[in-house]
Amino acid sequence: MVSSMKLQKRLAASLLHCGQGKVWLDPNETFNISIANSRRDVRKLVKDGLIIKKPNKTHSRGQDRGQRRHEGNRHPGEGKRKGTREARLPSKAVWMRRMRVLRRLLRKYREMEKMDRHMYHEMYMKAKGNAFKNKRALMETIHKLKDEKGRDKVIHHQFAVKCKDA
Repeated sequence: MVSSMKLQKRLAASLLHCGQGKVWLDPNETFNISIANSRRDVRKLVKDGLIIKKPNKTHSRGQDRGQRRHEGNRHPGEGKRKGTREARLPSKAVWMRRMRVLRRLLRKYREMEKMDRHMYHEMYMKAKGNAFKNKRALMETIHKLKDEKGRDKVIHHQFAVKCKDA
């Protein structure tokens, strides 16, 4: 005689403070469980281990963590923005970053003796005056000036040689 164990499951859920889906009834002991028709009987079965509360299932966060890592710049549209453009990335911060990059390059070039102190000062002041959009623009200007200087030297030398001969 195997009867429905709805009552036992409901009573067990109440005693174990969980839902009926979390209650496990030992399938080998259906007869003993089906005779229990009071809270006291069900409490005894819980104590004996014939009725137990299933452990909580853990939801793996691995997938989500992986997505979060790659999220980066996924939904940065207008609707997601709370602050003004200036609040989100201040123009002063952009300026400071650019100045530091340019000045670092100028220092490096001066220390490597790729430029003399006069050229350094001239480029430094131009950088301060917002003449260079980025590092590449500064490097191009420096190389152009060095080439001009080299050409001027060659022309000057040739002129000097001509004057000596004449």
